[in-house]
Amino acid sequence: MINLQQVEAKIKEKLPDARVIVKDLTGGGDHLEAIVVSAEFTDKSKVKQHQLVYSALKEAMASEAIHALALKTYTPEGWQAAGQPV
Repeated sequence: MINLQQVEAKIKEKLPDARVIVKDLTGGGDHLEAIVVSAEFTDKSKVKQHQLVYSALKEAMASEAIHALALKTYTPEGWQAAGQPV
């Protein structure tokens, strides 16, 4: 089992500038949604952005501490364009 704060910390280890929002979608702690905003995503495809986040969580995914992860990634500009506060 991994808690939401640990997921956030693992993502921030890989992407120190990231703004991370993690939600438990089912209440069981293993089906999560992560929204990640990072300047590291600039000029990277969505696939590359998601690969960066998955690489931060590979151990938790491999051990099935995280069974499913819905992932949304944004550059800071994309986040702002989506109407979200910076």
